[in-house]
Amino acid sequence: MSHAVLLDDFFQRFVPYVEAEMRTVINDGPQPRLFNVMLNYHLGFADSDGAPAAAAAGKRIRPMLTLLSCEACGGDWQQALPAAAAIELLHNFSLIHDDIEDRDELRRGRPTLWKLWGEAQAINAGDAMFALAHLALLRAPVDPAHLLRAMQVFERMCVQLTIGQHLDLSFESRSDVTTEEYLRMIEGKTAALTAAACEIGALLAGAEEAPVRALADFGRWLGIAFQLQDDVLGIWGDPALTGKQDSDLANGKKTLPVLYAAERDPRVRAHYARGGRPDSAEVAQIRALIEAAGGKAHAERAAREAYDRALAALEAAGLDNPAGRALRALAERLVERRQ
Repeated sequence: MSHAVLLDDFFQRFVPYVEAEMRTVINDGPQPRLFNVMLNYHLGFADSDGAPAAAAAGKRIRPMLTLLSCEACGGDWQQALPAAAAIELLHNFSLIHDDIEDRDELRRGRPTLWKLWGEAQAINAGDAMFALAHLALLRAPVDPAHLLRAMQVFERMCVQLTIGQHLDLSFESRSDVTTEEYLRMIEGKTAALTAAACEIGALLAGAEEAPVRALADFGRWLGIAFQLQDDVLGIWGDPALTGKQDSDLANGKKTLPVLYAAERDPRVRAHYARGGRPDSAEVAQIRALIEAAGGKAHAERAAREAYDRALAALEAAGLDNPAGRALRALAERLVERRQ
């Protein structure tokens, strides 16, 4: 069986259980109807009227990292299922708040929570998702010492995630952001969650310290590689595949290709200092300038280097089993994706 087929088999087996666990957590106990509708709507389980739906809801990559890491370390993936749900709920908490902070009106082709029900209610729903993520993790039927360590990793990740978002928001009003600052930001906003997903899976398996640390490093570098690949797709990707109505350039996002080019071409720096929303002709012009200054090539190279470091960490973990091979296949799929 090829690694890609093996990975698909794991997805088919695990994802329905992750989603069932998430449904159990978010629908537990009495709730006002609209409150419950908002939670289920954001996760793709319901439409805006509360009727059952199967809307696009993300690829569930992060919970898969948790379950595969647990199984690869010799644990029972079912014991890590609550943690996998917790990771995905925490990720979705961040998306709800990001949509408000970034003024995004659509997510996965549907109106965002704040667009449908207002900012205040969306913030409250995001806060509920945050709390439910913690309750989900506490459901894990494992040794209390292992669960406590997993909780510590989870809480540190939450802080890192919000620091990353803080930095990202602060970049919006600055024209002097450096590539080094940007890389620190994505370590918090993106890589902290993928690192925690892998580390928690290993901890709940009762793994030794060496594979726990190696899998945390694998998740961290994989998250960085994923974000840098996303930076490239956000400018040069096919909108029909990425699902983005506007490129990152139209939205004024300061991603690695942009920042690298701005450090080398004053015309790119001047464009971002000027501000304002560019028209399609200006987007095409600035895209060409960024590519000519080496922004695209640099981001692609940095993504590949991060990916190589992720694979080196996975190799160091010494997990030569089906789940370990599926982790490698997942890394390959994320970095080579076109959407």
